[in-house]
Amino acid sequence: MEHFEVIIVGGGSAGLAASIALARSRRNVLVIDEGHPRNAPAQHAHNVLGQEGTSPLQLLERGRAEAENYGVKIIVGAVDSLSGSLEQGFTVNVDQRAFTADRIVLATGLKDELPKIPGLQEAWGTSAIHCAYCHGWEVRDQEILVIGCGPMSAHQAMMFQQLSSKITFINHAPNELTEESAALLSRLEIPLVNQSVAALEFDSDGQLAAAKLDNNERLRAQSVIVASRMNVHGELYQALGGELDEHPLGTYIKVNETGATEVPGVYAVGNASNLSAMVMAAAASGTLAGAAINADLLNAKLT
Repeated sequence: MEHFEVIIVGGGSAGLAASIALARSRRNVLVIDEGHPRNAPAQHAHNVLGQEGTSPLQLLERGRAEAENYGVKIIVGAVDSLSGSLEQGFTVNVDQRAFTADRIVLATGLKDELPKIPGLQEAWGTSAIHCAYCHGWEVRDQEILVIGCGPMSAHQAMMFQQLSSKITFINHAPNELTEESAALLSRLEIPLVNQSVAALEFDSDGQLAAAKLDNNERLRAQSVIVASRMNVHGELYQALGGELDEHPLGTYIKVNETGATEVPGVYAVGNASNLSAMVMAAAASGTLAGAAINADLLNAKLT
């Protein structure tokens, strides 16, 4: 079996940044990536200093080239299993191949669980969005519907009202709207519609046109705001004996300030450990973890 000092599972911005930090210290690094980045539907990445508006896929292409330039080995595939420990070493099986490592980095990201509304998945990442900082500028002054489906929905409405005066809140999941949130919407004078969304409708060009409600009313919309439940891809961490932590918005892997998890020798970076991390924050966590792992490996040689 081929051995690496560090194996990184996930080749997004966090995983690639970790690999580069390690490779620049001449560590032998393998990145295993399935090739399905969460932000693939988005046309542009924002809040990326010096690269504003660049395609997320183009950013990753550049990142992979940079990593490979430093000697990082990158393979495309899904990890079938992960086993081992810090004392015994770790074994990663992928596509009938096995690799061993001294340290593991989980940059596995998260999955968005959306309300089961016909048309929502197709619009996700383009005209159906969740983050005012990621996409808010692009939908400024549009007709926006906020689909109330989670504990942060009223907060989303407040955030997007700063970007457009044409905001309507649809109380899709009434049990999620607290008295406090309803009072907030009232103070903000955001119209509240007590109906559920039956489907999203699109025009002949494929652009979002309206939300059809359960009472067959149609509300015009150029964009909809919806909060997904964000759950980490944590199966590999659990296979090593780790436990996922609960957050009001989903699940994540708990780490310390360097990205180290509660399983010795295993680190988690990016959205795997921080549900709200955007591209630069995810990359920064990867760089920090890479530096910490290099120091960890140096200290291990002294013991």
